[in-house]
Amino acid sequence: MSKQQFKADGLKSLETFISRLEDKQPALLKVLYEAQRIFGYLSREVMLFISEKLEIPASRVYGVVSFYSYFATAPKGRAQIKVCMGTACFVRGAQAIADQFSKELDLKMGETTPDRRFSLEGLRCVGACGLAPLVLVGEKVYGKISVDDVSKIISDHQ
Repeated sequence: MSKQQFKADGLKSLETFISRLEDKQPALLKVLYEAQRIFGYLSREVMLFISEKLEIPASRVYGVVSFYSYFATAPKGRAQIKVCMGTACFVRGAQAIADQFSKELDLKMGETTPDRRFSLEGLRCVGACGLAPLVLVGEKVYGKISVDDVSKIISDHQ
């Protein structure tokens, strides 16, 4: 499937989702979640599409997207590596772990590899301080890791 066809099918699916809503304007968060589920992130084009279909200002859509950290405005990798930078993780070496991921993937925090295989992000406290330092990759939790574990975690998600 071409990129254009994927986008067209995604917009059609999103439009169908919106058309089934009883009251469109208060449904912005639902629509944004659905759009991110479909596309993986919320591009400018998708936000403008939502604005038009919900008949609300684009500035409101962007305001909500930029307020909530859940929403992404750039493509993310299939394997989203998230390094907890909360206090317990930080004092147990999270920064060195994040630096090692950056070095091995040639990424800065917040970036995605050109092949969209990996993204690297920092998180605030995950609430699992007993596992510090902690890394999440998708739904998988890696606890009590060290810099030496970084290569293995990357290879697990190649």
